[in-house]
Amino acid sequence: MRVWAVANQKGGVGKTTTSIALAGLLADAGKRVVVVDLDPHGSMTSYFGHDPDTLEHSSFDLFLHQGAVPNGLPQQLLRSTSHERIALLPSSTALATLERQSPSQSGLGLVLAKSLAQLWQDFDHAIIDSPPLLGVLMVNALAASQQLVIPVQTEFLAVKGLERMVSTLAMINRSRKQALPYSIVPTLFDRRTQASLNTLRMLRDSYPEHLWPAYIPIDTRLRDASRAGLTPSRFDANSRAVIAYRALLKHLLNQQMAAQVA
Repeated sequence: MRVWAVANQKGGVGKTTTSIALAGLLADAGKRVVVVDLDPHGSMTSYFGHDPDTLEHSSFDLFLHQGAVPNGLPQQLLRSTSHERIALLPSSTALATLERQSPSQSGLGLVLAKSLAQLWQDFDHAIIDSPPLLGVLMVNALAASQQLVIPVQTEFLAVKGLERMVSTLAMINRSRKQALPYSIVPTLFDRRTQASLNTLRMLRDSYPEHLWPAYIPIDTRLRDASRAGLTPSRFDANSRAVIAYRALLKHLLNQQMAAQVA
């Protein structure tokens, strides 16, 4: 199983949409995918028709055992989605309380990695939708993943969030045996606005080695897909954003293959 995290220390940059779009394209290609919602806001969970405010069991349950993960628990927590090859490990608002609990519990940083290890043979890919704050949940996402996708809205404030994210990644890499490869993905690009054009130029100047050279355009079909609870590629396989996400997926898979060869 390949594990990708989608993260940025700023909200509203397209993390959930990117996670679901990539998962949908992988599933369309016949891959078995588990999507993990680690954001207490539960946007991914809501997208697939589950209510993070009322779910009795969720990914929060994984963190209730002093850093251990009972055998079989991750499988029990999985929920169905609108795509037959995508399973959801849902979020709940209770995840927001973890930051208060974590100082009193050791070993919480590897809970997700241990959980995914139990699902290793059941899925080809795992995609983690991370919260926009540095804390135990983001640490779990980065510790469990083999590749990081950082969506960045093409506007100035989002670039500041990217700077914080890259600093966080440098800190996390000091505790990893191998540095976590990452790709920066410009999102919500609107070629009609000077802000988008200037931000894209700034990204290309500042992060040439890690920036995906294309971008995800603003596309109302993504909002329509969310309203329908369908992956973007199931809703409209030929929309501008899906075509862009298809190119992004090819880029990420090529990066993955290059890393395996290296």
